[in-house]
Amino acid sequence: MEIRLLGTVEVHTDRGMLELGTPRQRSVLAALAVDARRVVPRETVIERVWGDVPPRRARDTLYVYIGRTRQALDSVDGGKARLVRRSSGYLLDAEVHEVDLHQFQALQDAARDPGCPDRPRAELLARSLALWRGMPLADLSGDWVDRVRQAWHRRRIGVATEWAQTLLRLGDAGAAIGPLTEMSAEYPLAESIAASLMNAMAAVGRGTEALDCYLAIRHRLADELGTDPGDQLRSAYQSILGRASSPGRAAQRPATPPTPRARAIPAQLPLNVQRFVGRRTELAQLDALAAADRSGAMVAVIAGTAGVGKTALAVHWSHLVADSFPDGQLFLNLRGFDPLGQAVDPAEALHRFLEALGVPSERIPADPDAKAALYRTEVAGRRMLVVLDNARDTGQVRPLLPGAPGCLVLVTSRSQLSGLVATDGAQLITLDLFAQAEARELLAHRLGEDRVTAETDAATEIITACARLPLALAIVAARAGAHPHIPLRSLASELSRSGGRLDGLTTTDDPATDVRAVFSWSYRILGPAAARLFRLLGLHPGPDFSIPAAASLAGVPVAEAAPLLAELTRTHLLSQHEPGRYTFHDLLREYAADLSRSTDSGPDRQAATHRILDHYLHSAHTADHLFSPGRDPFPLSPSQQGVTPEHLAGQDQALAWLTAEHAVLRALVDHAAATGFDLHARQLAWAMATFLDRRGHWHDCVTVQRTAVAAAHRLPDLPARAKAHRLLARAYSRTGSLDDAHTHLRHALDLHGEFDDPAERAHTHLTLGYVMELRGLYSQALDHAQQALDLFRANGLQSGQARALNAIGWDHALLGDHQQALDYCHQALAVNQELGDQIAQASTWDTIGYAHHHLGQLKQAAACYEQALSICRECGDRYNEADVLTHIGDNHRAAGDLDAARIAWLSAMDILAQLDHPSADEVRQRLQQS
Repeated sequence: MEIRLLGTVEVHTDRGMLELGTPRQRSVLAALAVDARRVVPRETVIERVWGDVPPRRARDTLYVYIGRTRQALDSVDGGKARLVRRSSGYLLDAEVHEVDLHQFQALQDAARDPGCPDRPRAELLARSLALWRGMPLADLSGDWVDRVRQAWHRRRIGVATEWAQTLLRLGDAGAAIGPLTEMSAEYPLAESIAASLMNAMAAVGRGTEALDCYLAIRHRLADELGTDPGDQLRSAYQSILGRASSPGRAAQRPATPPTPRARAIPAQLPLNVQRFVGRRTELAQLDALAAADRSGAMVAVIAGTAGVGKTALAVHWSHLVADSFPDGQLFLNLRGFDPLGQAVDPAEALHRFLEALGVPSERIPADPDAKAALYRTEVAGRRMLVVLDNARDTGQVRPLLPGAPGCLVLVTSRSQLSGLVATDGAQLITLDLFAQAEARELLAHRLGEDRVTAETDAATEIITACARLPLALAIVAARAGAHPHIPLRSLASELSRSGGRLDGLTTTDDPATDVRAVFSWSYRILGPAAARLFRLLGLHPGPDFSIPAAASLAGVPVAEAAPLLAELTRTHLLSQHEPGRYTFHDLLREYAADLSRSTDSGPDRQAATHRILDHYLHSAHTADHLFSPGRDPFPLSPSQQGVTPEHLAGQDQALAWLTAEHAVLRALVDHAAATGFDLHARQLAWAMATFLDRRGHWHDCVTVQRTAVAAAHRLPDLPARAKAHRLLARAYSRTGSLDDAHTHLRHALDLHGEFDDPAERAHTHLTLGYVMELRGLYSQALDHAQQALDLFRANGLQSGQARALNAIGWDHALLGDHQQALDYCHQALAVNQELGDQIAQASTWDTIGYAHHHLGQLKQAAACYEQALSICRECGDRYNEADVLTHIGDNHRAAGDLDAARIAWLSAMDILAQLDHPSADEVRQRLQQS
């Protein structure tokens, strides 16, 4: 058994992880485990779990939690940890090796033994650091948790510093640089970590980077704490500067401060191309580029026509040199020439890369420029390979270029991207059709040398008919390989008899060349059901799709769709780029769409589009309800026959599905509006709104809701128009565009005059009050909140009444009437608790805490804020988590604890800055003035 506290609170056994229950119950285990083998008084446990103001029945609840924890520990066969009751409290009887915190301390103590040599000392310290899995007690909250967490962080920093100094003495400074860089990202204001990193860099000849590191932390200390570097940092800086300026070495001026390495090391390259042939000249060009010594990021553009093998070359070479880029490989299909026009927006590409680099989604800025800056920061100082496949133009690529040396960017495109070549120094590699010998080599590799040699003339005719286009040759080879009994002569004759040309593909002036005929070979061997599914997949807006989505598109059960997708994959018409998710080459997508237009009737195509939109709408509606159960539902029409929505159970599955389908859902809103399904466009936008808001995708939310507003105005449903304007206004308010938000809310109110819907009018007044509050017009905000409450009461909508009551309480607090605020908020809390609306409860607890704070009741305020913070973290509501942390900092300052206040404000500012929220500046000012 191992009890883990240095991360989330977990108990691991030989049979797996124990179920520990709610966060509060896990807090009980943590409160005892930190003092394992020592009796912890009962009142101390209660204070650690509930804070200074525990609930009235805290002791009774503690008995329940103790019993459950004891039962869980006793269920482990061979586990020695036992929970024992003593007259004065409770004792967790556990061995040192059974609690990671105590392992950490024991290893540190052994390393500090004066008789321990440096090499074993370094190994002991490294083992102690390896026990950390992230933020200690990551799933818990409260004053005690914050205090011990900060103390443990200080101990970790001390151990890391000792370890680095030991490696320096051993002459192994290079081994310290990577881990110290990662730790400096976690502790950007830790001067001892920065000094150790600077010394390690200088020891391996990276003096300029060491000086840059000093400049970076000096700026952070000034900006965030208003202080200058301490003696340790200044001493390291002067020492390195002196060495850089010594005779025989020119002093170098520090350049852009490097940013610490992210924890994640992405490995996103697709599978390597099997039996890759040819392209020796181009491979040599890429090898030479990788070996070149450049002052900035190296960029290569592989340009050529569709299907010429640009991606195959890029992926194959990337696998060959992957070991030369130890900090990771990023890969993204930008879909620049997608037949449906769904190219990946650079901001979305940046978001995906930042997530791959270990930046949590909720901490990624919404502003595209801020995303690009954070991306360049994350990759600075790293040696990485970035593959940007199928780029449309220079504008799509340029935001994705790293800004520092060490990285190589490989771009593939049908365009030559002359802007990158002229302005960014990219090396252009133009990929032509296969030479005759290369084309023959491909056939020989796929079909066997004997077979090709036996029918040389037929092989030559196949090569000519395929225009030496690698994609076409690969498909023909797959067909021939699957039917070894068919002579190549027969295949060549069949190919030469085919007619037509795939629109938009120009590879040669020879009219005998027909790429469409090559694709048709894979298509014609399909069974009827797989052929129909392939055609209909041309109607899917992409970028990829799941098995249930494909089943709904075709109107068949999931059990039937899976083998059909496997058939399409075997014939190279689809590829499974990750488990359960499929995509296909854009030429094949276009071919599928063409086939559908020429084969399937208009009503059949319309029905398929209706089914796929129903699939995502009903799935998104279910996910939204699980993700935000307190939200008012909207009526959905029954889905079309044959639709199989996703089966989702619980908030975690809902969040995972929404995250995986984010790009698809965004594309579907536009697709629905463009194909005449305006109701689906509006309802999909509604179902996405809460997810986009809580995850910080506010600019996406604005884009989606704009489309929804346009769609709603093409519908006769006036309430739907008003709701669409309100949701767009909410999205605008998140981005700080308050004038735009106000304009759309006025549109909504004007529409309310044309129909009677008290609940929707109430929601509009509530949102308008929020905008007024953001403008600082608190009396007007209160007036709108009161109107909302009256309308909600008239309609009998309890959840709306609770939100309005809390808004009224908050506005009273902002106006200085804190007792009145408490009266309204306690009414709101009672309703929210009855409804089980967690997010609304968190907001109300925050308001109650704010009122207590301004009444001078700081302990009561702290207890309320703890409740709000715990709920926000459990529900993943990052913005409101930052808001509560700001108030917690204010409360600590009022209590005279400036250190605790700074910690809370720093946490809040970090979240707000990553969400690109204007409130970050307000919190930054608090830090500067403290």
